[in-house]
Amino acid sequence: MIKLHVVHYTVFRLYSSVFIVRQCVLLTFAYSRYKLSYMLFSFGYVSEHWIWVALVVIFVVIEVCTLGLTTIWFALAAFVMIFLSFLPIPFVYQFIIFLVISAVLLIFTRPVAVKKFKSGKVKTNVDSLAGMNALVTREIGEFNSGEVKLNGQIWTARSEDSSVIKEGIRCEVVRIEGVQAIVRPIQ
Repeated sequence: MIKLHVVHYTVFRLYSSVFIVRQCVLLTFAYSRYKLSYMLFSFGYVSEHWIWVALVVIFVVIEVCTLGLTTIWFALAAFVMIFLSFLPIPFVYQFIIFLVISAVLLIFTRPVAVKKFKSGKVKTNVDSLAGMNALVTREIGEFNSGEVKLNGQIWTARSEDSSVIKEGIRCEVVRIEGVQAIVRPIQ
C-alpha cells in the first residue's frame, strides 16, 4: 500500500510538472504573438527580468509547499534566466533555454538529490525485532509452536524451516507474522 502511494505521488508530481511546463509554453506563444510583457500590467512595461524573478518566487513557494524536489529545478532554471535576460535574447528563445535547463536539471540532478536527502526508513515496533537474538524458553516443535524470550518479553514462536529447536538454544528472529516470531537457530 505504501509503495502504491509513493508511485501515485510520483505520478502526480510528474503530471504537475508537465502541467506547469505546458502552461509556460502556452504563455510563451501568447507572449510572442501579442507581446504580452507590454500588456501584463496596466501601469506600464514589465521587464523580462521581473518575469523571471516572479517565476523563481512562484516555483520556490510551490516547492516549499510540496517538498517533492520537482519544482526546485524550475526555480533554479528561472534563476539562471534572470541573468541571461540581460543579454539581447528574445523572450521566446529565453523560454526555450529555460525549458532545456529545467529538463536537464530535472532529469540528471533530481535522482542524485533524492538519494542524498532520502532518509532511511526507521524501523519501529515490530519491524525492529527482525534480526535480533532470542532465547528459546519452550521447545519449538515441527508441528507446534514454542516460546522465545525477546527483549524481555515472551513471544510465541515457530521455526522458519519447521525444524525442532530445543529449549535454551539461542536463535535469530527472521520476521514477525501476526503475533508469532519466526525464528531460526544461530549456528
